[in-house]
Amino acid sequence: MWALRAGRFYLRSLQNPMALELRYCKNLFNYSRRESREVTVGNVKVGGGNPVVVQSMITSDTRDTQACVEEVLQLADAGCEVVRITAQTRKYAENLENIRNGVRAANCGVPLVADIHFKPDAAFEAAKWVEKVRVNPGNYADKKKFEIREYTDEQYEEELRRIREEFTPLITLCKDLGRAVRIGTNHGSLSDRIMNRYGDTPLGMVESALEFARIARDEKFHNFVFSMKASNPKVMIEAYRLLVARLEAEGSDWNYPLHLGVTEAGDGEDGRIKSAIGIGSLLADGIGDTIRVSLTEDAVHEVPVAKALVRAIPEGGCETRVKETWNSFEYERRKSKVQRVAGLSLGGTELMRVFTSREKWDSVAHKIDQMGDFKPEIVSEDSGVVELDPREDEVIFEINRANESRLLTVKDGLDLPTISAFRLLAAKADARHSILLKDTLAPSNNAAADFLPTLLKASMNLGSLICDGIGDAILVQGEEAPGQSLRLSYNILQAAGARIFKTDYVACPSCGRTLFNLQETTQKIREATGHLKGVRIAVMGCIVNGPGEMADADFGYVGGAPGKINLYVGKQAVKFNIPEGEAVERLQDLIREHGRWVDAPEQVVKV
Repeated sequence: MWALRAGRFYLRSLQNPMALELRYCKNLFNYSRRESREVTVGNVKVGGGNPVVVQSMITSDTRDTQACVEEVLQLADAGCEVVRITAQTRKYAENLENIRNGVRAANCGVPLVADIHFKPDAAFEAAKWVEKVRVNPGNYADKKKFEIREYTDEQYEEELRRIREEFTPLITLCKDLGRAVRIGTNHGSLSDRIMNRYGDTPLGMVESALEFARIARDEKFHNFVFSMKASNPKVMIEAYRLLVARLEAEGSDWNYPLHLGVTEAGDGEDGRIKSAIGIGSLLADGIGDTIRVSLTEDAVHEVPVAKALVRAIPEGGCETRVKETWNSFEYERRKSKVQRVAGLSLGGTELMRVFTSREKWDSVAHKIDQMGDFKPEIVSEDSGVVELDPREDEVIFEINRANESRLLTVKDGLDLPTISAFRLLAAKADARHSILLKDTLAPSNNAAADFLPTLLKASMNLGSLICDGIGDAILVQGEEAPGQSLRLSYNILQAAGARIFKTDYVACPSCGRTLFNLQETTQKIREATGHLKGVRIAVMGCIVNGPGEMADADFGYVGGAPGKINLYVGKQAVKFNIPEGEAVERLQDLIREHGRWVDAPEQVVKV
């Protein structure tokens, strides 16, 4: 009954969050880190004011002791502070003893985490050997048959009693051995019970985790952290925000640390951008105590990205009593009025436009017709945009008093973090005015600057604001190279779900459960399908998060058995046990069958 009442209350809160003071952040305009209790993971302290901890996960088969030890040591040498290892069955979990012994024999004290799905007995075995156990409430002792049914309150409570019986022994063991636990909800693997009561929603993700947390607390166990992972940054951000608000409402002693991550982010620039939008926007609001960047690449490449994200956290801001005018818990684009700028429609529900400077426009003007999807659309200096300091109330008052709707932006050179500045502008300016977002208020003139920090900062700042529903156009000025800045602009819009202009991929990072080479396969699928604009394809190494994480995907390529692939349309498996050598071609055929295939166009100039 409690879960049902809580769900109804917070659904009402989502409809009018400010009326009920549902908040996840002390001040949306001034950085302050969320206060959390300290959790101990071996020799590492998480939360409690400690620096943000960087994690990663090895990809080796857990039965291969030497390969696992070598990969753990490699990650530790790269600066990874906690390392996760999959343990899909008890037999796999038993070998964690040997892996741990090998790592410790090499004088490496990095804490180890067992990643558990489906098998409570594997979790119980793993807890004997590693410092932390991750469980997924959606598939730990819970049913996942994609059944649609109505649960009475009595049936719902009976399910919770069954889960308590399965989960309590693990909590007792972890308490006795001094282990930590991560209660890690995944958007793609919510249980049938949660799905039928709360739907495939951030609220369902939060409720799923809180059910397990209450069991731990009843056993006087508090050495745990939460996570709310999703492949869609908007869903992930909303889920974490809602979780923080729920924990605040529960009471001050519910201040558990949070582990941040965008699952199935993919590879290359796209994976880094999507991770920066999800993880970075939360870090910028002071949320997050430990992070993992999930890339479809060798795990060691995740560590420098995660460390760079932590360094990019923008501190400072301004004290203000102004209220936000957007719903932080449910995405809705700001209701600006449509206006014409440089012959293009902007604002309202029109496409988010890509601006550039006059200097950059002139440098690519001779090849604009050949630039394909990365064309600049509007020159900032010719747009009539009004640049202002959002702290100047009199200026904004005059703009609001005028009948004309204007295009507004924040002027460069202000001593304000970018996110804070644009939020302040959105809160004070009438919604009818369109807003041109910038990635930074300090344009770059350094052609030799490292691109990774630029990419992460731009993605964090622009992505955070877009996911708040703020913005009608963007201007990337932290990257000096014209072509690269334009590519970054479009890729950020794509990753934030604001403007889809190319094929979108949901690709999980490899791990010991993976049934094929994810990096090679993902590249083959990109080469075969990369021209299909607006088609979303999921590439999953195994079934653990497959059907659920593919909720937003049109088609899925999922490892079903060694050397065998299952193909999906949405969540539904439609082709089974396809030999891996034929699977990419069969995926193309499946896309054709559903009328989504077009032939690849002629090559255009790359920028």
